[in-house]
Amino acid sequence: MMYDYVIIGGGIVGLAVGMAILNWKPNAAIAVLEKEKSVAAHQTGHNSGVIHSGIYYRPGSYKAKLAKKGNEAMYRFCHEHGIDAEMCGKVIVANKEEELVLLENLYKRGIENGLSIRMIEERELHELEPYVNGIKAIHVPATGIVNFKKVAEKMAEIIQEKGGQILLDHKVESITEKNDEAVIDTNQHTIKTSFYINCAGLYSDRIAKLANIQTDLRIVPFRGEYYQLKPEKRYLVKNLIYPVPNPNFPFLGVHFTRMIDGTVDVGPNAVLSFKREGYLKTDFSFMDTKDVLFFKGFWKLASRYAKEGIEEMARSFSKRQFVKNVQQLMPDIEEDDLLPGPSGVRAQALKEDGTLVDDFYIVHGRRSIHVLNAPSPAATASIEIGKEIVRQLEEFRLAI
Repeated sequence: MMYDYVIIGGGIVGLAVGMAILNWKPNAAIAVLEKEKSVAAHQTGHNSGVIHSGIYYRPGSYKAKLAKKGNEAMYRFCHEHGIDAEMCGKVIVANKEEELVLLENLYKRGIENGLSIRMIEERELHELEPYVNGIKAIHVPATGIVNFKKVAEKMAEIIQEKGGQILLDHKVESITEKNDEAVIDTNQHTIKTSFYINCAGLYSDRIAKLANIQTDLRIVPFRGEYYQLKPEKRYLVKNLIYPVPNPNFPFLGVHFTRMIDGTVDVGPNAVLSFKREGYLKTDFSFMDTKDVLFFKGFWKLASRYAKEGIEEMARSFSKRQFVKNVQQLMPDIEEDDLLPGPSGVRAQALKEDGTLVDDFYIVHGRRSIHVLNAPSPAATASIEIGKEIVRQLEEFRLAI
């Protein structure tokens, strides 16, 4: 069968793209290719479940614009389809005097991004989160919680109801872009399409390479490891508590997340994973490891963040060190209060010069669009990312 559009990757971004295309062209023949036996098997299914506000991101960037719009769109989608989502709000907490300047800068960025946020003093902070150690905070009311796997499953259901196909257990093995079509060979059969969109997440760079798309990017997998608060200590966390992010390190730091099912996650740290789908410390792939270690950008990154990287590794292997970090925000937590929790792997694009790509990154082929960097807040922004891809498809159609 000849498809109008094929989406590679059955995570929440790929499914949102499929849904957006069918909203744009209801009669289009589309298929979503997913190499696993279910949708949302990796980044989406191991997500922290936070509906982000867009406060952290550079004004004018894809992340800033699409996270804010995506936040609103995600709540609407969940309401329309009966999916539990709660706008519980979060606090970003400074607990040292030297963090106050960073907190003020973050507040200004949030205002510039058009968010309704408030700077709150210690008294009001403790009304919201009585057990946190903090002297000042930003209150972000629009942040919320949801199960993104359920959202993705509903998107897949909508695609199928509208006549689209979800082709599971279809691993892409080769791609040939011609002037008038693209030919995609999978482990099942060959698929032809007028156009395809690469939303393969952890493998997006390899899919682009199959299509001879030249970039200086490599996906580097970072594992985020969580603990969970034992049930009798969940009262310590009312909603979501984040530290002021370290401007010298491209991750948000250890935070507290009340999940939609009532559990409370504590974490994550951020360590290099030796497998792109490596959720355990012991997971290893020779190819994935070689891909990282033979990439000069990784060594430039490692030298730039050597101190922070060593500290993250220490927290990964020492619960005591992890707890010390946690106690800066929540002094009442002891080692025994933390139980082993889930892990996720973040697909982070890295350039040859050692810089982490800090925005969503989208490139075009002859008959394709490639989403080559879509880490957090991509789940939040997914519906709007889908609309953005459709906008780019319209531009592409006008250009040919």
